[in-house]
Amino acid sequence: MRFSTPPSPEDMVELAEDALAAIPKPLRDLLKGIAILVEDMADEELLRELDIENPYELTGLYLGVPLTDKSHAMAPQEPDRILLFREPILLEWIETGEDLFRLVRNVLIHEIGHHFGFSDEDIARLEGDE
Repeated sequence: MRFSTPPSPEDMVELAEDALAAIPKPLRDLLKGIAILVEDMADEELLRELDIENPYELTGLYLGVPLTDKSHAMAPQEPDRILLFREPILLEWIETGEDLFRLVRNVLIHEIGHHFGFSDEDIARLEGDE
């Protein structure tokens, strides 16, 4: 999917769904029930909670209980969610010239890593950034 203008939130959801479909089925099966949502930006309350000053630094966020912390005895909770923040992703797209699908896929995979209980440091090592 090529874009000459900034993609809409619906376009971003489609990119995320395509990226999710490319994940191997055994892993994808572990993601059942996770909602993928696209918002333009993180709100002020969330940024304060995460101690993030620049809202453009947050491209995605996993909200939920990692699989490593879940048990059958847990009380029912809200469904796990992955938030993709459209404007920070688009800014990175413009600044780097990276393929937009790859950017969305990378953010999505990073947040899926949190679902599996990986820390940012674990994910960076897996991505080869450390």
